[in-house]
Amino acid sequence: MRRFEFAVDRGHAKAVNETIADVRRLRMAAIVLAVVLGAATAVLISLDHPWSYILSVVFAIGAATSLWVAIWAPRRVGSIEKLYAEGPLVAAVVSEARSDGLTLLALVDVGLPDAAGARYAFVTRSVRSLPGHNATPGERVPSVSVLADRTVLPTGDTWQQVRPMPIAWGTRDGEVIARAIAAIDDAEWQLLADNLSVSEKVRRAENNHLLVNPKDLPPELR
Repeated sequence: MRRFEFAVDRGHAKAVNETIADVRRLRMAAIVLAVVLGAATAVLISLDHPWSYILSVVFAIGAATSLWVAIWAPRRVGSIEKLYAEGPLVAAVVSEARSDGLTLLALVDVGLPDAAGARYAFVTRSVRSLPGHNATPGERVPSVSVLADRTVLPTGDTWQQVRPMPIAWGTRDGEVIARAIAAIDDAEWQLLADNLSVSEKVRRAENNHLLVNPKDLPPELR
């Protein structure tokens, strides 16, 4: 597994890293929902009716669950330094430029650690901004892959959630980005450049990733 070390600029990451922003939004939504359900529970209890007590239990469970999500989400994702340190370095390119942002197309090994061999897939991610890069199709965007499952017990031999996270969301240093680009094999960049047209198909696929036929991989990745 290829990794890339660099000093993460926390201030820059907090301002532009959309992975952090997604977790922040999830946490705030969970907190708001917990407060609303908690207030509804209190109102139902104050009604002092048998049916209201039954509903209050349901609402209380919902409030507790929402509060648990608010606490659990940041811990599950981990710190931004940990994500960059532990995430495999992958090739990604700008594949689509839209009025509301960009689409990244990445080549990621989505196989679980105990899978027999690599399972390469094209993965897309829609982003709002990409500092340090040109918003033109084919632009090379070195990234790390953030891998996760939706369930505690994984099913199958591939990760369910795969999201490329640009190095540029962790640093303003152009030399670091250039070093990350150089650390990725040219064959991977070429494979992405040759397959920009599949971006829309991948974007519409389940979990935004599409397995690559091993026969279509360059010899370096077989």
